[in-house]
Amino acid sequence: MRTEQTGAALGDRFVVAVGPVAHGGHCIARHEGQVLFVRHTLPGERVRVEVTEIGPGGRFARADAIEVLEPAPARVPAPCPWSGPGRCGGCDWQHVSPQGQRALKHDVILEQFSRLAGLDLTEHLGRDIEVEAIPGDRDGQGWRTRVEFAVDDAGHPGLRRHRSHDILPIDTCLIADPRVLGTGVLATTYPGATAVDVVAPSVGAPVVVEVPDGPVPVVRERVALPDRELELDVSARGFWQVHPGAARTFVATVLEWLAPRPGEHVLDLYAGVGVFAAAFAPAVGDRGSVEAVEGDRTATEHARDNLAASPWVTVTRDRVDRAVRRMVRAGRTADLVVLDPPRTGAGRAVCRDVGALGPRTIGYVACDPAALARDVGYLIEEGYILRDVRAFDAFPMTHHMELVAALDAP
Repeated sequence: MRTEQTGAALGDRFVVAVGPVAHGGHCIARHEGQVLFVRHTLPGERVRVEVTEIGPGGRFARADAIEVLEPAPARVPAPCPWSGPGRCGGCDWQHVSPQGQRALKHDVILEQFSRLAGLDLTEHLGRDIEVEAIPGDRDGQGWRTRVEFAVDDAGHPGLRRHRSHDILPIDTCLIADPRVLGTGVLATTYPGATAVDVVAPSVGAPVVVEVPDGPVPVVRERVALPDRELELDVSARGFWQVHPGAARTFVATVLEWLAPRPGEHVLDLYAGVGVFAAAFAPAVGDRGSVEAVEGDRTATEHARDNLAASPWVTVTRDRVDRAVRRMVRAGRTADLVVLDPPRTGAGRAVCRDVGALGPRTIGYVACDPAALARDVGYLIEEGYILRDVRAFDAFPMTHHMELVAALDAP
């Protein structure tokens, strides 16, 4: 049904001029005054679109670019046969060169910081920000070391279509690590499973886990830092960076920026299995302390095992917001804080309480530029000064990225 408010209707096709990239893997266009969020296109293109979804009250619509009439210079033939309108929803930008993808992510970062933190990031840093490639992929392919494949009613693994529960059977995945595909997962059926996870860890052979009832093994992950190597146990279904170069890049950056000193107290929030705590422990030594706070039971258990050799490191299982509130009420302080929250970010309350702990520097690792920009705004309200930001292309072919920020006490 079409109404005056709705404008476009499902299935409508028309030609639009494509405007800027937006956070989420789409670009913005307009048709007869209505905002369109268009996938499979690029800023500056002229495309024919098909409307795939109408937003609440007809305030906006979602659409796919089904024909490119005037391509942008960064457009390339999509290497994946499963990408494109109505197909796999895993990759947003198979049709964009690697350099073009990073340029899009750059624009998203600047827009999010301007809108949510009130910062002109280029002016604030005194330089333009670069979205950096991370060693370990091949022109944006072959990097994903952890993949969850959905399983259809017949037991065949595949990937879900964009914004859909429908499962698309596939015979390969170009962004998957070759070791993932080498398990034969896509040529195997899994009766009774709803999903199958495949993990190619940095130490040892790949493992396959049937969801929901298969046994979940523990895998070993290695992080090679400039002066030493860390090895940590991680659940095959737990959180770990999926790009093979990501963990060492982020840990090395945070260590360099925070520059821990012997005897200092470090607070590692959203600590996971303890990778940052393990990296900071030797630097502060047994005259210092590291406290890791993590809410997930399994991750906490692994963190305690991973950090057992450093008795000056403690691991607390608790919600981060509750833990830091309790610290503030007890009058505690910290010299350094590492924040590595989930995609939703830390939020105002946690940022307020982290500021009240008085760290000289806060290191923030973020997988969402909007969450980082919002939380940087909160920390600025607490008096902290954004010193630096680095952005990394840790998820090539998708709109996702990873960022690391350092904020200093005034």
